[in-house]
Amino acid sequence: MSKTYIVFGASKGLGDAFVKGLPEVGDTVYVVSRTKPSSLMIEDGVKRQWLSLDLSHQKDITKMVEVLQDVTVDVVIYNVGIWEQRGFEEDYTFDNDKVADIATVIQTNLLSTITYLQALLPNVRKSSSGKIIVIGSTAGLAHTNNAQVSFVASKFGLRGITNALREHVRDDKIAVTCINPGELAAEVPYEAGVQEAIDQYDGTRIPVQDIVALVKCVVALSPVACVKEITVPAITDLNA
Repeated sequence: MSKTYIVFGASKGLGDAFVKGLPEVGDTVYVVSRTKPSSLMIEDGVKRQWLSLDLSHQKDITKMVEVLQDVTVDVVIYNVGIWEQRGFEEDYTFDNDKVADIATVIQTNLLSTITYLQALLPNVRKSSSGKIIVIGSTAGLAHTNNAQVSFVASKFGLRGITNALREHVRDDKIAVTCINPGELAAEVPYEAGVQEAIDQYDGTRIPVQDIVALVKCVVALSPVACVKEITVPAITDLNA
């Protein structure tokens, strides 16, 4: 039976990998991003439709609702995350974060997660086996030695959203899962393959194909099962 997906943050990296690697012939994927994704050009029997949404504010929720209307959505993959300027540089310090930038991180990573998922609930309730999958991070776990205050707070918050939303839709038989990957080889395109990702980063970053495989497993489960949380650090990551 064909499925309808909606993938947020789908123009590049892990989101692009989901769009390319998850659906099968006959499936439909709503591809959510600000910029037009190259995956729309793929001809493989999957219908891909671009939804141009800016998740840094709430104004585009109405646009999304109008496009989807009575569409049944079987799988929501919420893969959105921005971080502090220079957040992963050696000279990064929380002291220099601007208030406006902090607000943008929290609004994009947390507020929009809540509001856009809320708006999609009527569509997911129409599915006979609805799944909502939120992509978190090992940065949202305890004791991972990450000093990006806003980013870490938002990733901890995603786990809270997932837990509470699961209870909210339990009677609807919608399974809600949080997946916490470690550092990904997101710059290596999905089509380049696992070995290219392993070689390029000397085995220190997780190939996006691994996360796609996990999501495929979760999506394939019956409506009886619910995977609450999956944590996937790189095997070399001693902090996760």
